[in-house]
Amino acid sequence: MKAKKVIHALSPQGKGRVERVFGTFQDRVIKEMRLKGVSSVEEGNEFLKEYLPEFNKKFGCKPMKEENLHRSMPKEKDIEDILCIKTKRTLAKDYTVSHNKKLYQILDKVRTKHVIVEEKLDGSIVIKHDGRNLRLLEITTRPVKVNQKIPCVYKFRSKYVPPKDHPWRRYSPSIYKRGHF
Repeated sequence: MKAKKVIHALSPQGKGRVERVFGTFQDRVIKEMRLKGVSSVEEGNEFLKEYLPEFNKKFGCKPMKEENLHRSMPKEKDIEDILCIKTKRTLAKDYTVSHNKKLYQILDKVRTKHVIVEEKLDGSIVIKHDGRNLRLLEITTRPVKVNQKIPCVYKFRSKYVPPKDHPWRRYSPSIYKRGHF
């Protein structure tokens, strides 16, 4: 059997061309199958063996460059750090983070408002800040706040109300007539 050579789409235009051809193929193959009277999976497989080479001759085109331009991944990068779900989360004042209905306590002291929660392919959770892994602990409830409310130890003074015979409460029309007030 002759070895097949893979030709990669190297540009967005090439990738778009692949998608358009795939849409054309899906549209045409159904119509051709109906014209040939294909009604079962076995007949469909036999039909495709004849139809695909014909379709490729008609719609295929050669790329300008056939060499593979993919680069190898740098050694300092970890594939697990790339293939994970990263979510920006707010760090609460009690160093807790909520993610997917679970609560995590950060054990390291950090001065930040936001951290990145990474959900790995194996389901493990890693919390990072500035590229540094933070130690964490999964908890069920938020930590209890100490001295949440300080009880009142002294009474507030009530407003002073002078008695009825006090000079402040005496009405003096002469003062008002003179225009002092």
